Amino acid sequence: MAGPRVIRAAGCVLWRRSGSGAGVEIAVVHRPRWDDWSHPKGKCRKGEGALVAAVREVREETGMDCRPGAMLSTVRYAVKGVPKEVHYWEAEATGGAFEPGDEVDRLLWLPPGEARERLTREQDRELVDALLTVLPPELV
Repeated sequence: MAGPRVIRAAGCVLWRRSGSGAGVEIAVVHRPRWDDWSHPKGKCRKGEGALVAAVREVREETGMDCRPGAMLSTVRYAVKGVPKEVHYWEAEATGGAFEPGDEVDRLLWLPPGEARERLTREQDRELVDALLTVLPPELV
């Protein structure tokens, strides 16, 4: 007998070095369907590994290429009663350009404190804290 269905998803806490040279900025995306602010993430395709899905979702939602690093955590919650697991990595943006779309209509690059305030869900705020613990001290 098969176990309960779990929605598999993945994403990244996408960051870049601040233009001022002091610290980092974190990408937060606005999803009009939910009218919320979150990190780029999405469902894994059939047979797709979570890290591959995370990098793909970053590209699709933000237009950015990225270099993934440390795995941060797995966030678990239910969607209409179905368990969902979202695996997150930290990832440095390495290039690209954002273009608004139906799924994500805005992207903001914010210092960690402002990103934390902008994010809609507590679990996303906790990912900002997790990012700051894995980045080299000279970047934080």
